[in-house]
This record gives sequence, structure tokens and C-alpha cells, in this order.
Amino acid sequence: MTRANKIELMAPAGNFESLQAALDNGADSIYFGVEQLNMRARSTVNFTMDDLPEIASRCEAKNVRSYLTLNTIIYDHDLSVVKILLNKAKEANITAVIASDQAVIAMARNISMEVHISTQLNITNIETIKFYSLFADTMVLSRELSLRQVKKITGQIEKEQIKGPNGNLIEIEIFGHGALCMAVSGKCYLSLHSHNSSANRGACKQNCRKKYTVIDQETGFEIELDNEYMMSPKDLCTLDFLDQVIDSGIQVLKIEGRGRAPEYVATVIKTYREAIDCYYDKLFTKEKVEVWMEALSTVYNRGFWSGYYLGQELGEWSDIPGSAATQKKVYVGKGTHYFPKAEVGQFKIEAYDIKVGDKILVTGPSTGAQEMVIEEMFVGDVWVDKATKGDDCTFKLPFRIRMSDKLYKIVEA
Repeated sequence: MTRANKIELMAPAGNFESLQAALDNGADSIYFGVEQLNMRARSTVNFTMDDLPEIASRCEAKNVRSYLTLNTIIYDHDLSVVKILLNKAKEANITAVIASDQAVIAMARNISMEVHISTQLNITNIETIKFYSLFADTMVLSRELSLRQVKKITGQIEKEQIKGPNGNLIEIEIFGHGALCMAVSGKCYLSLHSHNSSANRGACKQNCRKKYTVIDQETGFEIELDNEYMMSPKDLCTLDFLDQVIDSGIQVLKIEGRGRAPEYVATVIKTYREAIDCYYDKLFTKEKVEVWMEALSTVYNRGFWSGYYLGQELGEWSDIPGSAATQKKVYVGKGTHYFPKAEVGQFKIEAYDIKVGDKILVTGPSTGAQEMVIEEMFVGDVWVDKATKGDDCTFKLPFRIRMSDKLYKIVEA
């Protein structure tokens, strides 16, 4: 079965490293933000308007769709910037814009740019789908729906032949993996209240990820919420019931994570790519799910749960302040040269030692996130078991590196 007949796997890109990691590991589409007008304005480096042609070019080379995320609350003073950004995105041949504000939707339609409706608009029923079908071709459903509700909506789109401006049936997108917010489809005011820093303008301070003590104001009675960060949900993971997700009739599965590292993007996209392909090849098994889940657990996560897709009434809350990943990366050094004929990379060791047999990670804007195990290594012309701080070491690489690519060692967390 060709990729075109499968659901679309959509990857996050918070910077060029993550973008390349998504492209290298089988993403069908990527979504990204530019400067301050996206919901991850504070948590990622973010691209600039000048990066748009490079983003589009890299995606087109891999036949991958590109989506500009422009889904914050928009004020009057933002409108001129929004207009410029949309025009530049259209000019660069970015595929579509993900929007929630009617002004952004209208501006995009005026220049015939494809529109996708963001989850911030909280779409939960078929009549809302019909309304936005006048403006948009793809819609992200509310994150609080069950798969049964999702399937009913996709079935009605098919039955009633509800089409978007491009003349095709409306495509439905849902979140498949990554961080979840306690607020309904991400609309939260905690950060604005405590720090005058609005989550709805991409500047969330993540108050919900902290541990709290509850105090009864009348009696002074205190309750410490033992082992539970009760406003911090575990990460969504749909891989173990991906067959049910695909059977719900969706067309796009979105991976959350524009604020996470490139190796996170590489691992999650690679894993879901394999799982999706196996589903269509009728090779999706319980044994493979166990292997895939183990792979997902190696990168940043707050533990996993199924969200509301299987009909759970309440969330599952994290019991740790940070990541439950089984592996972590330790900075070792940076790339200094690549010898293409010999396929050998040279690195300056600036921190921790590395040795033969170590699993390493190399990241960079063009390199993406590449992992491998060192089989042999040289310092100068001498074969060595270990390289230490100050050494210039070389070893065989199955990929090209660039100056200043970062070298990490992967260790058990």
C-alpha cells in the first residue's frame, strides 16, 4: 500500500534539528511556528520569516507537507504582522496554515492559502464541522473526545459528503502522542494569572507541572497531594491501540512536541511510522507494540495514558516533576570535520569521555538527530578504546556531519 493511502503522520518541528529529524524518520507532514505568533512561542527557539523558503524547500524535497502554526489569540496590533507572515508563507509555498482566530482564517482564504482549524477552536460536533467547511479543508478535533465520538463525526462527513474549499471531503486530525494540558483543548489562564504570561499567546509558564498543597481556608487543614502532580497529565500515547485510532476514520495523526529535543522527534516519528506501516501491512501485533512502547519510553515523557479516546472520565496524573525517560543524553563534544570518501567524522571531545561500544547521538540543523554505536575509534592515527577531554577523535559514520554538530553519549537514566 502506498503512503498516499495511509493516514498522515504529522511531526512537530521546533527548530531545524527537529525538522530534519522528522524528515529523516518518515513524517508525512510537519508543523512549525514562526517567532511569537504560535502556541509554543516561549518554549522553542522558533523559526523566523526568513526561514520559510528553507523549510518549504526541505519539505518539498521529501514530498512532505508543511503547516505554519498561527493559532494564538490575535490582537489588533498583530494583524499587520499576521498579514505579512501569511503572504510570505504563501510566497514560500508553505502548504497550509493552522489557525483558530477568524481574522487569520479570513486573511488566509483571501490569498487562497489552505486553512486547517486548530484544536483551540474545540470542535466537538458535525454542525461545527459544516460551518468551518466553508473556510477550511482539515480540522483538528477537541482533545477531549472519545474515539467513538470521533468515528461518528468522520462517518457523518462521509455520509453527508461535507467538503472543504479544495473540493475534497473534510479531513479530520487528532492528537496521537505527546504532552497534554489539563485545560480544555489547551485554553488555560493559570500562567496569565500568576505571571502575566498568557498560555494563549504561546507564553505558558507551566504552573500545572508543579506539586501543590491544598489548604482548607476555614479550618487550616492541609493536604499534600501525595505522589501526584494533580494538574499535570501524563503524556498521551495511542500506539498500543493505534488500530482503533485508524479505524475511527481520521486522516491525520498529530504528534505533539515542538518544545522537545530532536532525538524525541526522531524516536517518536520513527516508532509511529513503523506502527502505521505495520497496521496497513497487517503486521500490527501485541509483541511489536511492546517493542515500540519500550522505544517511546527512552525519550522524554511524563508516563503514558490513552487520553479520553477510550472513554475514561478523568485524567491520569503524573507522579514525577519531569521526565520518566529510561535514557538521557550527556554532552561530549562537537563536530570539527567530515571525510566524505572515507565516511569518517571528526569530533573535539569537550566534556565526558566516550568509548568503543557507546551509543551516541549527533544533532545539528542539517544533520537532524542521528544515533549509532561506535564500533572503532581513532585519536590521531592510533586505534583507541576511549577518547577523553581535549582529544580529537575520529570514527566511521553512516551519515554526514557538519561543523559544530553536537555529539552526545546516550546513557541509562
